[in-house]
Amino acid sequence: MSHRTAPAVTVIGCDGRPHGPEATSVLAAAVRVVGAPRHLAQLPPGAERIEIKRLDDALDAICASVGRVAVLASGDPGFFGIVRALRARGVTPEVIPAVSSVALAFARLGLDWDDALVVSAHGRNPRQALAAALAHPKVAILTAPPNATARALGTELLRAGRKVYVAECLGAPQERLSDLSAEPARDFAEPNILVALDPQTPDPGTTPDPGTTPDPGTPPGAPEGPRWLAGHPGAPPGWALPEDEFGHRDSMITKAEVRALVLARLGPAPGRTIWDVGAGSGAVAVECARFGAWVIAVEADQAQCDRIRQNATRHHVRLRVLFGRAPAALVGLPPADAVFVGGGDHAVLGAAIRTGNPDRVVVTLAAVQRVGETADLLAAQGYHPEGTQLQASRLTPLPTGSLRLAAENPVFILWGTRPAKIVCNYPPENDSNYTRSPDHPGAAL
Repeated sequence: MSHRTAPAVTVIGCDGRPHGPEATSVLAAAVRVVGAPRHLAQLPPGAERIEIKRLDDALDAICASVGRVAVLASGDPGFFGIVRALRARGVTPEVIPAVSSVALAFARLGLDWDDALVVSAHGRNPRQALAAALAHPKVAILTAPPNATARALGTELLRAGRKVYVAECLGAPQERLSDLSAEPARDFAEPNILVALDPQTPDPGTTPDPGTTPDPGTPPGAPEGPRWLAGHPGAPPGWALPEDEFGHRDSMITKAEVRALVLARLGPAPGRTIWDVGAGSGAVAVECARFGAWVIAVEADQAQCDRIRQNATRHHVRLRVLFGRAPAALVGLPPADAVFVGGGDHAVLGAAIRTGNPDRVVVTLAAVQRVGETADLLAAQGYHPEGTQLQASRLTPLPTGSLRLAAENPVFILWGTRPAKIVCNYPPENDSNYTRSPDHPGAAL
């Protein structure tokens, strides 16, 4: 039985400059050239041309080819590009990269970008990209219609007080770099790259969201000299911080031992949106933000709202503080990946679940009578409830120099998770029960 061998494929990056000798030689020998219309239009007559209209169809044609195939792609094809899609089909291509579109965008702005987070909303739900961009001071977003457009994403970032640029057609004669706040009505060529920055002063005509904390500055532990890690600074050097690391009122703060388990169950990370309902001093909210999550802290006490902002500034994180009383304050908020309710009543918890539609819910309770009814509420909403009682005793010095154990008040921690959505490579169109796998060939172009 014969086995079909994979075609010889070379992927050539395009950045607007003429192809070099290596790429020119590959194009001359190719029997098929595959690419977007704008890239194919730059070639002289020769080999058969296949336009990429649907990626899966183009991949089928590449895999069915006999002989040398050249694939033209924007910038660096190994960076959120077609190289991953080819490898998923069993093709190991040769790659001749060009300057990546992200590098070009920051170069046009005259900015360093080793501290920039690069996220893609191309072929993906844009929620994760937007959450990461709101939580990080310097971000590049790869966009694409219909949902992840520069206008839709940029509007949310401008509302949060960010400075936003749109880089279009990089490397092409139509290349353009625009300040989004200065051109609110213009349509932008898609796909493009959105660059969001923390402004030193707000853009003209832009009013920052009053709840969003200002530029957090350099986080603790960040390198003061040359960076060694690009993009996100990674996990914080420590978490479940002592209570004295936060301003609080009369010890009304989630204790460190409890906070450690709450953080483990919430799972904060870049790209995740977390609500802290009844945030108090904001210790949980700030710790989630230290892991890179975008956090919305809802609090009905204005003095506590001010305290949350102070704690966020102290720990160099960005989050949104929403002054208001739940459940009314929750209306209109973006969906949540996880929700923390620090002892809110059932009306608040039920509203947070219905409004935020999170995959995870975490609740802390002081009264044992509340445990069963809260577990029932979680189960009724489709969650698998679990929980524990946590009672810690801390080592405390005695006047003699010896140590004793000082007991903290017991706390009940309940959490609920929903069954994961089915992930498949080829989900039915418009079926919300399925999530496209990030490794699906159509997930990154």
